Amino acid sequence: MLQAELEAYETAHGRGWAEALRPLARAFEARLAAWLPKATYPTRVGTHGSSAFALALAWRYAPSAADPKFETLLVETARRWYGADADARPFEPSGVDFLSPTLMEAECLRRLLPEDEFAAWFARFLPRLDQGEPASLFEPAQVSDRADGQIVHLDGLNLSRAWCWRHLAGAAPPTLRPRLQDAAERHLAAALPHLADHYMGEHWLASFALLALDE
Repeated sequence: MLQAELEAYETAHGRGWAEALRPLARAFEARLAAWLPKATYPTRVGTHGSSAFALALAWRYAPSAADPKFETLLVETARRWYGADADARPFEPSGVDFLSPTLMEAECLRRLLPEDEFAAWFARFLPRLDQGEPASLFEPAQVSDRADGQIVHLDGLNLSRAWCWRHLAGAAPPTLRPRLQDAAERHLAAALPHLADHYMGEHWLASFALLALDE
């Protein structure tokens, strides 16, 4: 993701950083490409190990990859891991989530799949969105103690859900868009005022706020 951002710079200073860090990015690329075919199952969590989050971020880098087959590998992996998923019944949030396992999976496939293929998959994956179900995905998480380093993850969950809902709304059928856009706004409103409430959140939540507002 960092290298993807650097490759977008047009200034001489930015291009210099992109060139300097490119070998490191290439090393990560090669290791990920070697590992993905061996990963039989995705990691379906709401924390750092989320496979869907990893693929979604790697997709941003793919146009700059050294191997032209890297992009194809990401798509094939996403289909293998998630293509058969349907009628999701999420058990979330958990007490330490800063990503939604359910919405992050959907956002990953929105990025990687062709538009028509994603639309068909999304309709199978969350077939009752028009009824506001699953209700747990529409309700912002409650954060009881922002001085607790694990509980404050839930502010990140609300921001990352806002990020996912915003993008998914743009890809949803027109009749669904207002409901998904409203969910994005409510999750954003639940977390955005609390970015600097305590060090436990303020040293990282801004990056999630940028995803929710800008990415």
